[in-house]
Amino acid sequence: MMKIVASGKTIEDAVRNGLTQLQVTEDRVKMHVLEQPSKGLFGLIGAKDAKVELELIPDAIEEAEKFLLEVAAAMGLQVSIDQKQTKEGILLAVSGSGDLGMLIGRRGQTLDALQYLVNIVSNRYSDSHLRIVLDAEDFRERRRKTLESLSDRLAGRVIRTRKEVVLEPMSPHERKVIHSQLHNHPKVKTYSKGDEPNRRVVIALKQ
Repeated sequence: MMKIVASGKTIEDAVRNGLTQLQVTEDRVKMHVLEQPSKGLFGLIGAKDAKVELELIPDAIEEAEKFLLEVAAAMGLQVSIDQKQTKEGILLAVSGSGDLGMLIGRRGQTLDALQYLVNIVSNRYSDSHLRIVLDAEDFRERRRKTLESLSDRLAGRVIRTRKEVVLEPMSPHERKVIHSQLHNHPKVKTYSKGDEPNRRVVIALKQ
């Protein structure tokens, strides 16, 4: 936690000076009065300024980004993070030089694990629940398109062979992509079976 001591002719002046130093607004700090101002004798002798201690309240998203930067640095990667509000939550998009595939992992497993940790870190500093989606090199969008294409291909196979298809285990997010893509299909249906982390999507003919 970052703390500073600021002074001023009044409590308000001291707080204002501290906020200027920190370059934040008043809602981002906790304030503790260290010394009340004193005018002294005849307003001259022994006069004292007010002193306050301002403690910076951590920003949840900033803490999440800081955690990500530290993880990337530990992996030997220099990255930048762009923040965007989406319908699924706050998107943190990672870009940079080096092999960002290390952050993504096989079929996005490392990215999913980091997303889980980032949500834990951010919600530790938030009064309300935050939902953060982590992405790197547009992996989520590329993976979504791949899964949608796979869904259509496998639906065609089910129709031709009249045999259901059981997909490999997937994360809840990826299973949702499959279900959504085939939700209105006239000839096939989807459902999930098994327990996490081995829960799978099944594509079968409609009765």
